[in-house]
This record gives sequence, C-alpha cells and structure tokens, in this order.
Amino acid sequence: MAETLDNLSDESLMERIQKHDHRAFSCLVERRSDMFYAAAYRMVMNRQEAEDIVQEAFLKLWDKPKSWKSGNGAKFTTWFYRIVMNISLDKLRRQKNGNGDVDQDLIDQMASGDMAQDRELEINEEQKALDRALKTLPENQLMALNLCFYEEMSNKEAADIMGIGVKALESLLMRAKSGIKNYLHREGILDRGEVA
Repeated sequence: MAETLDNLSDESLMERIQKHDHRAFSCLVERRSDMFYAAAYRMVMNRQEAEDIVQEAFLKLWDKPKSWKSGNGAKFTTWFYRIVMNISLDKLRRQKNGNGDVDQDLIDQMASGDMAQDRELEINEEQKALDRALKTLPENQLMALNLCFYEEMSNKEAADIMGIGVKALESLLMRAKSGIKNYLHREGILDRGEVA
C-alpha cells in the first residue's frame, strides 16, 4: 500500500527530505516549481535563466536539507523564496553588463499569429516598456516589488525574506514605484495616459 504525500504540508515534506526521502522531494518539486519559477522569471526576465535558478535552488535543498530549520513555525516557502531570490540576484549581477535578453515568449506568440490585433501589440509594447523600467531598478527594489505585488506577499513576509524591517521594505517599494513612474514618463508611456 503506497502512502500518498499530496496531503502533507511543505514542512512535513521537508522533514522527510531531511531523511533523504526521494518521493517527498519529488512531491515538493512538483508542488512548488511553478510558483518559484514565476518569482525567478520576474527577477531575471528570461525563461531559461528562471528554470536554471529553480533547478539550482532545489538541488541546493536536496544537497543540504538540514539548512532548513523547522523550529519557530518556519514556513518552507518563506525560507525557499530567500534561496531563489539570492540565486536570482547572483544571476542579475552577472548580467548587469549586458543589454538583457529578447523576450522569447513574445517571439513565439508573434510567430504563431496569436497577436494580430493592434491593441494586443500596443499592450505588449507597454509591457515591454514596463519590463525595461523594472530592469533599471536596483536589485533590492526589484525584489521588494516582485515579492509584494507579483507574489502577493504581505509586507512582513517580504521583509522577512529580504532580511530587513517592514519600514525599510516600504521605503524600497516607494522608491521602486517612483523609479518606474519616472522611467515610463521619460519613455512617453505616461504621457499617453495608458499607464497610471
């Protein structure tokens, strides 16, 4: 009789992983890969890099499962976000001297003919401008923005992941929003009234 792991919490799976349970590791990877991929992608804005980040993070987890401490009600996701964000920051630092990568999703959509409408192209141009604005932000502002807005974490959770206080996080968010607004204004996006 095979035991099902699907009903176990992430934390319970981690306890099993610490005992080298391959099935628990597979279950956790399957359960959480998409969530952490999305977070990594919004940091590096490159599909392959994001996949590599998540794979590297899970490999680190498997190699050193005891680095997660179950005491004090520690949530697995909060702990693992920190790992994913740190790897993402390392990748960003190595990419700083480049111009960024082409958005392969956009190329794929255009090649398949799915984006024939003018409005869709216009929205896509706005998204590309926003992506360029995000790339101009300092790493800590980008991380704060991603965790709070895209990952929909509370300020407290995001601050814990970043290892800073809530007030410092709020300051980062305010500066990030201001930086994006200024960039979009310079690009002429805000002047058209299409982005508020």
